[in-house]
Amino acid sequence: MAKSKNKNTEVQILNAAKQIFQTKGMDGTRMQEIADKAGINKALLHYYYRSKHLLFEAVFKNAFSLLAPQLSAVLNDDSSIENKIKNFTSNYVSFIIKHPYLPNFIIQELNRNPEFILKLKENEDFPNLEKFKIQLTNDISDGVIKPISAEQLFINILALNIFPFVAKPLIMAFTNTDNKSYNQLMENRKTEVSNFIINSIKYT
Repeated sequence: MAKSKNKNTEVQILNAAKQIFQTKGMDGTRMQEIADKAGINKALLHYYYRSKHLLFEAVFKNAFSLLAPQLSAVLNDDSSIENKIKNFTSNYVSFIIKHPYLPNFIIQELNRNPEFILKLKENEDFPNLEKFKIQLTNDISDGVIKPISAEQLFINILALNIFPFVAKPLIMAFTNTDNKSYNQLMENRKTEVSNFIINSIKYT
């Protein structure tokens, strides 16, 4: 009879994998380390996840499932464009500070497997820009916001929030900061980025 998978064991594995991936990255992590951290043998780990990459995908999907509903709620609530930008930036930065391995994994995974994003889009909580587009179009028509496409504005929001985490070692070197100072720098970006974007699209 085939063994059945135990939910508690799966949670142990995901928690252990998250911690090790966070400190060592995808390439520096070994399955044996994850098994040891989870308190199981390597054979059992491979029973749950056949490869390190499948396990990394599972860790990512698990974390993304926590982030996606927050971002989707921001994009689809009834708040102003200005508040959407502030809330999106604040939620994203807070989340990535807790899950710093995610941005680099996303880049690695999409370069390795561009189809991966299609799996994520199947999730009903995957962020949808339609309401954001309509709201932005209306604000532009009303003279509240300078003309800009929703796609370009959203890319600006993503780029300004994602890059500092992807380029963390470079930024730490340029700014001569340690981890604690870097995290504070990222906390400050919650207002710096949102103010920068808002000031760029609003009429003075």
